[in-house]
Amino acid sequence: MTHPGQRGFLLTAVFLFAPPAIAFAAGDYERRVMTLAGIYALAVLGYQLVFGRIGALSLAQGCFFGLGAYTTGLLGIHFGWTFPASFLAAAIVPALLAFVVALPVLRLGSHYFALATLGISQVVLLVAVNWTDVTGGANGLYGIPEVSILDRSFSSSEAMLVLVWGTLAVAVTGVSAMLRGRASHRLSVLRDAPEAAASIGIDAAAHRLALFLASAALGGVAGALQAHSVGVVSPAVAEFHVMVTILAMTVVGGRGHPAGAILGAVLLVHLPEWFRFLEANYLIAHGAALLLAVILLPQGLAGLFQRWLGEKPHFKPHTDVSSDRNIPAVRRASDGLEINNVEKRFAGIVALDKVSLRISAGEIVGLIGPNGSGKTTVVNVISGLVAPDRGRLVLDKQEIGAMGPHLRARLGLGRSFQSPATTPTLTILESVLAATSSNHDNATAQRLAESCLAFVDLSGWGVEFSGTLPPAKARDLDLARLLAAEPSVVMLDEPAAGLTPTERARLANRLKNLAEAGLGILVIDHSMDFLLPLADRVICLASGVIVSEGRPEEVARHPAAIAAYFGEGRR
Repeated sequence: MTHPGQRGFLLTAVFLFAPPAIAFAAGDYERRVMTLAGIYALAVLGYQLVFGRIGALSLAQGCFFGLGAYTTGLLGIHFGWTFPASFLAAAIVPALLAFVVALPVLRLGSHYFALATLGISQVVLLVAVNWTDVTGGANGLYGIPEVSILDRSFSSSEAMLVLVWGTLAVAVTGVSAMLRGRASHRLSVLRDAPEAAASIGIDAAAHRLALFLASAALGGVAGALQAHSVGVVSPAVAEFHVMVTILAMTVVGGRGHPAGAILGAVLLVHLPEWFRFLEANYLIAHGAALLLAVILLPQGLAGLFQRWLGEKPHFKPHTDVSSDRNIPAVRRASDGLEINNVEKRFAGIVALDKVSLRISAGEIVGLIGPNGSGKTTVVNVISGLVAPDRGRLVLDKQEIGAMGPHLRARLGLGRSFQSPATTPTLTILESVLAATSSNHDNATAQRLAESCLAFVDLSGWGVEFSGTLPPAKARDLDLARLLAAEPSVVMLDEPAAGLTPTERARLANRLKNLAEAGLGILVIDHSMDFLLPLADRVICLASGVIVSEGRPEEVARHPAAIAAYFGEGRR
């Protein structure tokens, strides 16, 4: 039986070589149309890196396309650069622009990111139109040198077809190699659950920057090939309709698979030709076809082919096998976690006031308090999602206050969230593999992931998609993924929420086993029947202040804790 990864490779190979082969045997016109399809496929392949892989709606890919075209045209006409040199520059210049704008732009939320990249595109278009001495203004640049490599001309339609689709094949191979295996899984977690990604050590900023630069470079390469294909560069190559075309091709073809770039480009380049016989009704038919494709094929054409060729996992219960003895390797923190005099205010409102706590290796600490008392803020401050106004944070004798969330996670700090973070496009095993260290080889990572799944009784569920799990199993997956990052201290926010008494007892047993193995654990939960028998020590928080701390039975009887949280009925 063919492995799903092999089927994906075969799918890409078929769509990579079949279209140019058919066009090569056809007439000159079809070869030129397929050359244009290959050029757009390159731009779409780059756009998939941003829109598909990290879920960011960039509106700058058309700008990078146009910038690549102008770069190769200007260097070839005014400076006499050879094609290989100007072609390389056409990739570098858009990437440099992307780097300059990346730092402020990539930090923005999705809608603001889209508007910012649209603004960049409009600036480039205005420069192309108005800097007439350099760009030729509205008339553009004419007489772009024909492609010549090692004294071999690529002026014929056959040669240009081979050059474009050969470049596309190299780009697809490079992107596939860069984003295979666990690297691809990490990007899926980053796209679907960005906060959870940081908690398992994924550097969101570095990944976004690398993909944005690669996307810009591929857009520039596509623009350069377009310029040499038609011999002219005008402001039309940087207009917004180019961006709309690339976006439509990405959505129709599928934004998550290289085959989708090819399918979307080939289809939409040919669509005007197929509907031309409708004459006055052409635009209506064209728009209706695109709308139907978006509605009926949410994963694009590539997703449809993958479903046809792949084996769809069947969701079915598996018999749980007690695996609490199979405890994954725990990174022991000799000095645990300690925070001292942490303060945090939001718009002048005190969230935390001189909070100090310690979690030692092998200790389970319960954090309780009424809603709004600051429990989640404590965890957010420790994990790095929220910066404290004052205070000191130390993990295993290292100051972590200035570290980003992903660096704290790599140092051994893990956390979960109130709602399980699922990645619908990944299987359960892939979700856990995403958390394993890049220092592990694939075999070691696989063993670690399987060990973590066995520990939470999910060893028989690995091929299921994580989005199909019932709530209790989704929380089990959360814990398995957290453990795969090999933490020394973990913070669990409402881990027993929504669980049955049997499931809570099983979770408590697992946490006790982890603590015995040396893991430091902080647990926030409202269920006192679950938390008090579990914890070695309990801290009660009220209005951002610790009002009681000690053994569970001591805190449960403490007047301040009773007044703040337990109520008079506990006296």
